[in-house]
Amino acid sequence: MVGDLKHGRTVHSLAKLLCHYNVSLRYVSPPNLRMPEAVKSYVSQMAPNNVTQTEVASLEEALPDTDVLYMTRIQKERFEDQQEYLKSCNLFRLTPQLMTKAKDKMIVMHPLPRLNEISPEVDSDPRAVYFRQAEFGMYVRMALLSMIIENKMSTYK
Repeated sequence: MVGDLKHGRTVHSLAKLLCHYNVSLRYVSPPNLRMPEAVKSYVSQMAPNNVTQTEVASLEEALPDTDVLYMTRIQKERFEDQQEYLKSCNLFRLTPQLMTKAKDKMIVMHPLPRLNEISPEVDSDPRAVYFRQAEFGMYVRMALLSMIIENKMSTYK
């Protein structure tokens, strides 16, 4: 998981979900945006033998052993100081050059919208699945809403 791990609700829920699987989590973020201790503690308590958690200093270090790269944007609105934001926002940028260090079967996910954390040139890489991820997420939400509405309608019959 890469980017704003402190404020990103998607990475918090993803880390908690992955407690149910035998995985290794690598956290890559600026020091001021690390994964909260509460989330890491939850993962450790819920899956003490299934999940390993490691903080990694760079994207380059994390890529070679990564199967799923989950990128997130640095959220400008979370910073009171513009200079702090500017220090953090371009530290971890995925480029085609970096993708050469990744596994051939690795996939890149992102909750979108993105800013500049993923170079647009990566979009054409078959490992970039974030647009399909967004599309499939829409279908899942449509199905859930349909189920909820059908359930509500059946209570009025």
